[in-house]
Amino acid sequence: MGLTIGVDIGGTKIAAGVVDEEGNILSTFKVPTPTTPEAIVDAIASAVEGARAGHEIVGVGIGAAGYVNRQRSTVYFAPNIDWRNEPLKDEVQERTGLPVVVENDANAAAWGEYRFGAGKGHRNVICITLGTGLGGGIIIGNKLRRGHFGVAAEFGHIRMVPDGLLCGCGSQGCWEQYASGRALVRYAKQRANATPERAEILLRLGDGTPAGIEGKHISVAARQGCPVAVDSYRELARWVGAGLADLASLFDPSAFIVGGGLSDEGELVLDPIRKSYKRWLVGGNWRPVADVLAARLGNKAGMVGAADLAREPDPIM
Repeated sequence: MGLTIGVDIGGTKIAAGVVDEEGNILSTFKVPTPTTPEAIVDAIASAVEGARAGHEIVGVGIGAAGYVNRQRSTVYFAPNIDWRNEPLKDEVQERTGLPVVVENDANAAAWGEYRFGAGKGHRNVICITLGTGLGGGIIIGNKLRRGHFGVAAEFGHIRMVPDGLLCGCGSQGCWEQYASGRALVRYAKQRANATPERAEILLRLGDGTPAGIEGKHISVAARQGCPVAVDSYRELARWVGAGLADLASLFDPSAFIVGGGLSDEGELVLDPIRKSYKRWLVGGNWRPVADVLAARLGNKAGMVGAADLAREPDPIM
């Protein structure tokens, strides 16, 4: 099918990369992320034009955070950009003259991992991204499952706790309120405030107060054996594993792939997730247990996945 461009829309920059059929990024071009919706569309087109220089491009895939319709053309709703029923495909096609598909960014990252990363060799994979929030993607029978309206796999907003913590989506008790980077920081602050004598290492890395704890401090402190930091990761893992056990009951995958910023911590977070998953898996002692794997592509997964999905002629249901 030839070379395609994958576009990753970030909070501070928009990155476009030329990707070949083996998932290799041949070149990239970045522009700052503007503040207005219309300017963001112009910036996407500019990044695509910059990346395509010197290459014969057959299509563009855009990973967008938000709800994307089944036809891979319109962003129903984006939480961080004022897009409401935004015809992003048509707008970027008009500016670039290239065929365009739009995909949810977590779906794109999941597809990238399935095709070129930790999911290679698997037919049935569930991906979750543990970052500031919690996202995911579903690949069953070698196909990306978007659902009837295109907005499946919003795992972060499965309600885990009735009348639980208020989520940014407006609901209460969503999974990402208990299993995300924000949740990890909250756990650490709560524990440091309750037992500061167990958080000496962690507090020393910040400003000396629980309020000054950041995610990067928790990682360093946990690797130095700080009890509060280690306990915070265990609490995070308990919730992640419990959620994976529920997803196993729904989809029965051969593997879960854990991506996002928290997956960079490797076995510090993956080992307790595996233990929690097995603890909560129904019939876990008597059934095959899916692998829980670390994502391999890092922050390139979304760009690579979006570019590869641009080669798909029709929406994959």
